[in-house]
Amino acid sequence: MSPDVMRKVAKPLLFSAALIWGSTFVMIKDTLDSVPTFYLIAIRFTLGSGVLALACWKRWKQFTPDYLWRGAMAGCFLFLTYLLQTAGLTTTTPSKSAFFTAVYCVMVPFLAWGVAKVRPDRYHVVAAVLCVAGIGLVSLDERLTLNFGDLLTLLSAFFCACNIVVLPLLSRGKDISLLTVCQFTFTGLYAWVGGALTETFPAQALLNPEAYLPLLYLSVLATAVALLFQNVGMVWCNPTSAALLLSLESVFGVLFSILFYGDPVTVQLVLGFGLVFLAIVCSETKFSFLRKKPGGEALDL
Repeated sequence: MSPDVMRKVAKPLLFSAALIWGSTFVMIKDTLDSVPTFYLIAIRFTLGSGVLALACWKRWKQFTPDYLWRGAMAGCFLFLTYLLQTAGLTTTTPSKSAFFTAVYCVMVPFLAWGVAKVRPDRYHVVAAVLCVAGIGLVSLDERLTLNFGDLLTLLSAFFCACNIVVLPLLSRGKDISLLTVCQFTFTGLYAWVGGALTETFPAQALLNPEAYLPLLYLSVLATAVALLFQNVGMVWCNPTSAALLLSLESVFGVLFSILFYGDPVTVQLVLGFGLVFLAIVCSETKFSFLRKKPGGEALDL
């Protein structure tokens, strides 16, 4: 597809990835009861890489050896993101995990400025702050306390921000689908090594048929599909806008909890959604519709 088409589909792809991931917080929390952290990541990304490798088999003729070091580096950031987030979920709640993970949307503008020399404008910065404030209202209650799991999740947010900023640099001149397969492969490899060194393989849990559906969902839809959407979207979208759209993951997580788990709708929740919506309007329009010259043209600020 042409660059113009890719720029048009980038944001819908990022939005779709956030929607898919919003459904996974509770599922991962439940799966961790029977499958330990390293092996959950290993199984998820090994299956995901296999599915994606088969789906883009016609592209493999473009493969060159430098995909390996690029995939290894991208996989390192992705592995640390998921390792710390998944480990954090063992001692924190899904809603707090969603909030602390979303802090990356404030980190991204400044990392992009320092690493990729993409200077954020004031609207992107304001939008990031509004988004985190809104997600805080959506995700947290009045008993805000920090535990070790929360700190792990905050560190996960940092590596997530690094992944968003670095991946477009690693993918220049490369097929993003092949790079994503390599990224998944190395992510899974790092996790297999970590599991072999620190955990017991969950053979008994994996013999339980009830574990198959969550693992397939996480591996195929939430990994192969959603992370490919994320990677494609990040290549063709401003890093700050990409981070903002991906942070909707936590909002969708709460919506799924309301729809399928009967969580109540509160004033705090509505205010939080309102702030997130305002953040998106700020980032995408820069409030240009409010700045009109007498002749009808938008004023430049």
